[in-house]
Amino acid sequence: MNTLRLEPWSEAGLNILHRQNTPEMTEHLGGPETEQAIVDRHQRYLRLDGGEMLIVRLGDVAIGSVGYWEREWGGEDVYETGYGIFTEFGGHGYASEALRLAADRAAARGARRYLHAFPHVDHAASNAVCRKAGFELVGKVSFEYPKGTWQESNDWRLDLSALGG
Repeated sequence: MNTLRLEPWSEAGLNILHRQNTPEMTEHLGGPETEQAIVDRHQRYLRLDGGEMLIVRLGDVAIGSVGYWEREWGGEDVYETGYGIFTEFGGHGYASEALRLAADRAAARGARRYLHAFPHVDHAASNAVCRKAGFELVGKVSFEYPKGTWQESNDWRLDLSALGG
């Protein structure tokens, strides 16, 4: 049986970003990015401080990414999370499992109480991932992503202190 695991972001992550850069996978994220934007994102992930970007593997096969990073939200210092599992691996619970594993890592840092996710209100699969991973729906918010684009998103929150971090 293949086990889902997370590994630190590395040069292998650039291929993951390319594979995620499809109209289908970026539909609720502003659409596909330019080659330079992908390279820039990869470099930011390699240097990420105050969080982690992680490669999601099923056995030896890379199936996507998950990460968390520091931000301020509602006057509080929190973590924000993002995740993307390749379309062909969707519908098997891998995204919510990867999100739970990343939340455990964030909790172990002990630096923030809450982990937030902000999927577009119309992105049913991503909202289901949050629900299945144990996040609570705080409500609808206007959220900026990508930069300069405001969209109606759901604010999902997970209390990391409940994870024993």
